[in-house]
Amino acid sequence: MKQSQRYIDLEHEFGAHNYHPLPVVLSRGEGVFLWDVEGKRYYDFLSAYSAVNQGHCHPRLVKALKDQADQLTLTSRAFYNDQLGPFEKYIAEYFDYDKVLMANSGVEAVETAIKLCRRWGYDKKGLTDQSAKIIFATGNFHGRTMGVISASTDPSSTGGFGPYMSGYVIVPYNDKDAMREALEDPNVAGVLVEPIQGEAGVVVPDADYLPFIQSLCKAKNVLLIADEVQTGIARTGKLLATCGNCNCQGFCENKPEVKPDILILGKALSGGILPVSAVLADDEIMLCIKPGEHGSTFGGNPLACAVAHEALEVIRDERLDQNAEILGIIFRERMQSLITKNPKVLLVRGKGLLNAIVLDDHEEGHMAWDICIKLAENGLLAKPTHGNIIRFAPPLVMTEDQLHECCDIIERVIMES
Repeated sequence: MKQSQRYIDLEHEFGAHNYHPLPVVLSRGEGVFLWDVEGKRYYDFLSAYSAVNQGHCHPRLVKALKDQADQLTLTSRAFYNDQLGPFEKYIAEYFDYDKVLMANSGVEAVETAIKLCRRWGYDKKGLTDQSAKIIFATGNFHGRTMGVISASTDPSSTGGFGPYMSGYVIVPYNDKDAMREALEDPNVAGVLVEPIQGEAGVVVPDADYLPFIQSLCKAKNVLLIADEVQTGIARTGKLLATCGNCNCQGFCENKPEVKPDILILGKALSGGILPVSAVLADDEIMLCIKPGEHGSTFGGNPLACAVAHEALEVIRDERLDQNAEILGIIFRERMQSLITKNPKVLLVRGKGLLNAIVLDDHEEGHMAWDICIKLAENGLLAKPTHGNIIRFAPPLVMTEDQLHECCDIIERVIMES
């Protein structure tokens, strides 16, 4: 029996069956590469769902982790520590907000933003207690807690878990008329939206969609909340996907096209080293929450702050936003050629290095799964989403030569499928 099968069997016997992984058992990573327990090398084209933008085991992040682990790892927020304050200043200035609330997972940060929005609605907008509503978009994926799946339209997330949280309004994604109509309700406190829907299959909205929402929100005194857990930290070729057509990549004095009232970050905020997430907002919003009303034992721990600081420094120093933008254009051009060569390739879409191929699959998602199995056999790891879509999101440290080698693998496998 292969060594890999032993590990797979252990997970199957003793772990919950809430995932369906590809049959690959990984043991080491470096840059854009992963190795399994048998020593086979793979190109990583998932990046742990965009958590490893800086590449696997980036030496600067590993050093930051080790150095801080030798000093102090956790105090809880019962006390101050010498890492949190300096990092709060750093990340607040980095993204141009007054305040930050540190958390751990992306969904925890989303839940925090929901609470913050509701409290702002009562304290600042003057809504009657228990009346606040938040607008979400169909096809969203903000995590899997009860507070978040209550806004989901995916039966695999919601089926059998009710009753669900009230106060949510769900409108079609990328539908301006529906958004305009929903915002006529005076009890709406916020709009929570993904700039690009990653889990839904890298669905990119019209260029004027986010600016339109922001304009409406300002007119109606409603908060715009951007879930950039997957799209943020340079993944889409900009520091934030909400930067839209701004050419500054977040590293100059130019104003972005859209600036959310509440910004949610996670995943690549730590470069895949450990769980770190953040919610950013200005004082009028953030200071609505008072001591004792929200918290996290591990949120803002010294280890997380040291690693996240270095993770953001790496993005800036290595200009990974620019690399993602350039390589993304090349990747989509290469993949677009498949549409004319293989009738089963219906669509290629994406931005930066967050991309997807939509397949004409009448076999209940088997084709996309089988292609991913063959990609793995050929040394490239990707994963289907929503049955007939394959998402491609390599680490942002990938070189152009490596990208072309990966495109060769993808093209060959799809043409043979």
